[in-house]
Amino acid sequence: MRDSIEVADIFRAAGPAYRAARARHLSLDQLKVMSAIEHCRTAVMGGHVEACTDCGHWRVAYNSCRNRHCPRCQGAAARTWLAEREADLLPVGYFHVVFTLPAEVADIALQNKAVVYGLLFQAASETMTTIAADPKHLGARIGITAVLHTWGSAMTHHPHIHMIVPGGGMSPDSKRWVSSRPAFLLPVRVLGKLFRRLFLTRLMALHGAGRLAFHGSLVHLSERRAFLRHLAPVRRKRWVVYAKPPFAGPETVLAYLSRYTHRVAISNSRLLRFDQAGVTFRYKDYRRGGGDRHQVMTLAADEFIRRFLLHVLPKGFHRIRHYGLLAGATRKAHLERARELLRVAPLAAPDTRAEPDDIRPPCPCCGGRMVVVETFERQSQPRAPPAHALLSGMQAS
Repeated sequence: MRDSIEVADIFRAAGPAYRAARARHLSLDQLKVMSAIEHCRTAVMGGHVEACTDCGHWRVAYNSCRNRHCPRCQGAAARTWLAEREADLLPVGYFHVVFTLPAEVADIALQNKAVVYGLLFQAASETMTTIAADPKHLGARIGITAVLHTWGSAMTHHPHIHMIVPGGGMSPDSKRWVSSRPAFLLPVRVLGKLFRRLFLTRLMALHGAGRLAFHGSLVHLSERRAFLRHLAPVRRKRWVVYAKPPFAGPETVLAYLSRYTHRVAISNSRLLRFDQAGVTFRYKDYRRGGGDRHQVMTLAADEFIRRFLLHVLPKGFHRIRHYGLLAGATRKAHLERARELLRVAPLAAPDTRAEPDDIRPPCPCCGGRMVVVETFERQSQPRAPPAHALLSGMQAS
């Protein structure tokens, strides 16, 4: 019996009442996410029965929902993604750059997720590649891996882009590698000004084309003058672009990516309690320093679910994107050329030998090999493994 609390437990207990109370206010995408998380690794998803070929012990393994918003399913997805990305790393320093939207624009983004989040990717990536290509700064074509996060530590709406950027790039003619300074990539104030201009210019164009929708407290922004008045303060505000010092090496880059690429609004490990008082969890208050930064918060179950669902992305929206040298079909050729310019050995051919198909955990009783003796479809309940199936499994070993 597990003692830990999971998001799925909260959804199963409080989700039905939450759905009933907000029947007309939840999107189909949000309803699907709730259903997937509630049913993840339960009989509803189907699964299989495993039996030990030595002692006969058997156990039931239910299928995962594989929804990208499910806290339980992201570990395996992250490992697969990182294994594919490891070959993209170059022997140079890597920088972490963050582009954040001001609150006035974040409110608009929440009601226009696909359009405004897409614009955030577009403006941030174009800002980086434009300033990097400028001879006054780096004068090179760079590569970018960008990840969208839409939450703060307390699950409030806080859209921002995390970028991992190699410390350098190829010259315009692709004949040399241009390295950045050891602890400096690009000036953040210059990045912030261009990011603000690109984003606001295109946001106003989207409004003029009728591609933005406004509801509730923002419905007045449908009128052009009200929209311009709303944006007036952010035109004068400094837009935050943050650049961290470079990582210590490729292994550190991968460790960082494993924490960020497939993160969801809150992980199960941060949940402390779920009782009559609500949901209690750990969070970081970035306005505090030192040990005071780590705080504990309790939210009513309905408010917890509401905040979690704020971060459900539209169907088909890609929250991990690649730009510049790492974009699309040209990525492999660009990386090979970069390695030539950096005078490093080309990557070895991947091992094409088949991986072992027995990746199941060993028997908890004797450590023996577990084999699948029965599979069952969604909504079906497993039966005890038939004796003849168990016997055949033992003979096969």
